Amino acid sequence: MTGKVDLKKEKRLYFDASKVGWEAATFGAANYLMIDGQGSPGESAEYQAALEALYPLAYATKFHSKVELGHDYVVPPLEGLWWADDRSAYVEPGRRDEWKWTLMLMLPDWIEPRHVEAARAKKPDLDLSKVRMDTLEEGLCLSHLHLGPFSDEAPKLHLLHNEIIPDGGYTFNGEHHEIYLSDPRRTAPEKLRTVLRQPVKRV
Repeated sequence: MTGKVDLKKEKRLYFDASKVGWEAATFGAANYLMIDGQGSPGESAEYQAALEALYPLAYATKFHSKVELGHDYVVPPLEGLWWADDRSAYVEPGRRDEWKWTLMLMLPDWIEPRHVEAARAKKPDLDLSKVRMDTLEEGLCLSHLHLGPFSDEAPKLHLLHNEIIPDGGYTFNGEHHEIYLSDPRRTAPEKLRTVLRQPVKRV
């Protein structure tokens, strides 16, 4: 068996960003476990149910890889794609129930759909039917490392949407993307570290 792979270290540029301003970088394709839903994060039953399906399949896939493939790895940080029919719902209070999302956990390159299906079969007591393996390739993105509570993100996103993107000659080219480097259950809000990422393209 090879040593345990930590994607957070191997793909350091992906899981990091500048704490000062927004920086441009290009990201290629990667595979993920994904599950879709709608509603306020941390408050809606649908969001909690999604986590309760996503993580068991992620760890079952990790265990399958370790035992059957001889490759162990660390399950990476949770990620989310966020959007709404009206983009201003991101930055206006009281509209979190309008948010739509895809929660994601990155998979190592060697994991194939058949491995995920083998792992799914090991959990017949759980409804994991809504979790899928899919590929995301965002290309050019603007990223920023946000330090502090999630509630403080809105002013930064407002600046990004209304000044940085248009003034830089960009337009939107995908959903708002967040990478949760801290566990909010174990981390004080002021110490949370979240990568904010927006796929863009040149106008």
